[in-house]
Amino acid sequence: MITLKNVTLRRSAKVLLDNASITLNPGEKVGLVGRNGAGKTSLFALLNGTLHEDAGDFSLPAQWRMAQVAQDMPETEQSATDFVIEGDAVLLDAQNEVHAAETTDDGERMAHAYMALHDAGAHDAQSRAQALILGLGFKTTELNNPVNSFSGGWRMRLQLARALMCPSDLLLLDEPTNHLDLDALVWLEAWLKRYDGTMVVISHDREFLDAVTSVTLHIDAGKLTRYGGNYSTFEDMRAQQMELQQNSYIKQQDKIAHLQSFISRFKAKASKAKQAQSRVKALERMERLAPVLASAEFTFEFKEPANLPNPMLAMEDACFGYPPAEDAPEGTPPTVIVRNVSKSVMAGQRIGILGANGQGKSTLVKTVARALAPISGIVQEGKGLNIGYFAQQELDVLRPLDNPLEHMTRMAKEGLPAGQSAREQDLRTFLGTFNFGGDMVKQPVGTMSGGEKARLVLCMIVWQRPNLLLLDEPTNHLDLATREALSMALNEFEGTVMLVSHDRSLLRSVCDEFWLVSRGGVEPFDGDLDDYQRYLLDEAKRAREELKASLKDAREVVTQAPPPVLAHKKISAILKTLRRDQGKLEQSMLDRQTRKHAIEARLSKPLPAQEIGELGLELKKIDEELAGYEEKWLAISEQIEAEEA
Repeated sequence: MITLKNVTLRRSAKVLLDNASITLNPGEKVGLVGRNGAGKTSLFALLNGTLHEDAGDFSLPAQWRMAQVAQDMPETEQSATDFVIEGDAVLLDAQNEVHAAETTDDGERMAHAYMALHDAGAHDAQSRAQALILGLGFKTTELNNPVNSFSGGWRMRLQLARALMCPSDLLLLDEPTNHLDLDALVWLEAWLKRYDGTMVVISHDREFLDAVTSVTLHIDAGKLTRYGGNYSTFEDMRAQQMELQQNSYIKQQDKIAHLQSFISRFKAKASKAKQAQSRVKALERMERLAPVLASAEFTFEFKEPANLPNPMLAMEDACFGYPPAEDAPEGTPPTVIVRNVSKSVMAGQRIGILGANGQGKSTLVKTVARALAPISGIVQEGKGLNIGYFAQQELDVLRPLDNPLEHMTRMAKEGLPAGQSAREQDLRTFLGTFNFGGDMVKQPVGTMSGGEKARLVLCMIVWQRPNLLLLDEPTNHLDLATREALSMALNEFEGTVMLVSHDRSLLRSVCDEFWLVSRGGVEPFDGDLDDYQRYLLDEAKRAREELKASLKDAREVVTQAPPPVLAHKKISAILKTLRRDQGKLEQSMLDRQTRKHAIEARLSKPLPAQEIGELGLELKKIDEELAGYEEKWLAISEQIEAEEA
């Protein structure tokens, strides 16, 4: 188990933990919560050994294997699959030992090395890694793409997959949902529920914490408190605790006032001096309770729109996508993601936009936000439409070298909404309502945290007094308090909301209807979010089954009937040769696969060390031959397709 006994933890002069004592039992799923800057990440650093306690005792079982998501951006030309497989430290060690053993003539060492490799799951490592990659939202066509070909958010998903790939007794997850869509989030929840080790997770997603945790640790003012239950249970228990504490404080203040009144009235009277002195001592002995000081919550509101056109938008046979790249050959057609959309957006609607990753949710939002032009069809805007757009990547609407005041000044010059002032002091005051005070108004945006950038975008949207809000993953970097403030502000907003989010709590509280972007179209989704989660799990299961089927087709080739003869012409001599070569390869692969199964069956039984070593070497050779045959088979298949075309 993990124990902290009277632990003090400091960062510079700041005390993050003061005399903290808690115990975490094996197999517990723990949510670590607290305000930004309270010390959550520092506690993680204590758990993973990069930070040490300043006082007290901290202990973690020495034999426990630990896994966590690396925070650095991976830079490698490795394929996504190979990168994730390398996250399995046990498998990596076993492979290294096999390579070392093969350079010696020690049959016993080779035997042990191959047995360790088998026990580490080398036979299914690729399929395990690819299941993780697909679960986190990648396409089957991207499994072998180089890591460097992906954007930053997708590379961080690969870091998460790599951490999940590693066998572990303790799993540390710091904001694992930040770069995930709702489909990947639902899959991750299901995976973590099956994880049988101890898990500690930092997250600002209420429903995610409720789904995967059964214990909550709360850091506040240097104190670390354990609560039995998930985040919702913690909230209820803490509210009751704070109410009791406040009631006790009020009672104590009444008692103190009564004692002080007695002392003041009778300390000068000789007959009462003894009683007065005893009350003075009682006051001195009394352990003073602190009042419950509720932290100032961040709140804001969207101003009433100047007008509400109805309909806001009318789309007729619209197709959305991306134009050809600037360096593309002349005549290259645009890439169409979503087709034939005929829908209207009415005043006051609150639409949640759902869809599995890559289906076109952000493309739809960007087109409505005028960041992309429709490929074809009509997108008719209502008269006086004023859009407030929160982009998934904040820097799509922010300038990293400019500061908050410069952003606001530029907006003021471009056009003032009715009732807004362009005076610098008024702009500073407005920024202050979003916690941009003092020197922060002159801080370059590029140096700000993700949460600060998100708050600045919200500030700019509120200033514009929009009547249509387009929000694409607005909660990615927001803490729980700011998410709650956003939810309240959206519920009081009198205009129209179109929301893409993986925060189910926000979707539930704000949206009263859903659109599903799927298979190149946009349709109403009649169910609720629970129905949608079941839909996503079914889609993920289907993708995994397709992957297994494709791997089976590639590795266990069965005899197939010859393709039908083309009716309109004779098969060319080249095509006949290619098919003959393909048939020979299929037979060779089948022979090797049969021999491989026989060796694996032999290795599952007790054998002399020398024979195990020999069989291990033969198994390695067969795997190498199979890999070579598969590459040739795929190359011939492409040639056959080209000939038939």
